[in-house]
Amino acid sequence: MSHRTLLRPVRTTAALALAAAAAFGLTACDNSDGGADAAGKSSAASASGASGGQASSGGQASDDAKPGAAGTSGGSGTSGGSSGGSTGGSGAGAATAREAAAAASQDNASDRCEADVLRLELGQSDTGAGNIRYPLSFTNTGKKTCTLRGYPGIALLAKDGSAIGHPADREGSVDGAVTLAPGGSAHTVLHTINEGLKDGGCWKDAALVQVYAPGSKTKMTARAADGLRVCGNEFLVSALASGSGS
Repeated sequence: MSHRTLLRPVRTTAALALAAAAAFGLTACDNSDGGADAAGKSSAASASGASGGQASSGGQASDDAKPGAAGTSGGSGTSGGSSGGSTGGSGAGAATAREAAAAASQDNASDRCEADVLRLELGQSDTGAGNIRYPLSFTNTGKKTCTLRGYPGIALLAKDGSAIGHPADREGSVDGAVTLAPGGSAHTVLHTINEGLKDGGCWKDAALVQVYAPGSKTKMTARAADGLRVCGNEFLVSALASGSGS
């Protein structure tokens, strides 16, 4: 009897120990799974955070890229500004050309000589009494008779095409239309003065004369082989007359 009585507590104790061990094992598993879940969540959060950081960085890069692109565009603007400075020079030349075109006499006659049939030639200077005059001839290279009347628009250009000074002012009066048969010519006279006769100094030498025939918006050019220099801001053009002027 006593022997059996002793065995029961031992078995009971062993059963309790096994149950405790099993419960501990379950708890450890739960904790392990929970830790894994937590670790997984932490890793996911870290990955998400890293991804978010990249997205933010990407967003920042995108935001930075926009000003950068604008900067590039701004560079184009600068280039454009550079270009604007060059164009600025060109712009000044264009403004002078517009003024020269506007300075030409209006002529809507149906027989007006068009620019594409006219050949220009700047003659040798004629100097006397402090004045310098250059004849500029217009020759009709077409097959039909045409007419020119009034004043041409005249501006001076450097070798690089940049404008020099201001367009020529008119002098004298208009006698009427000049008729140019095929091969015939008309001329105008460009007038300036010697250096020192008036204040204002002298412009730099012109290499080209830009010309607008009366009634035309098409520019033509004549080469100034020996250069053409205006002094005293005195630059005048006469009305067209018959002949080559030389």
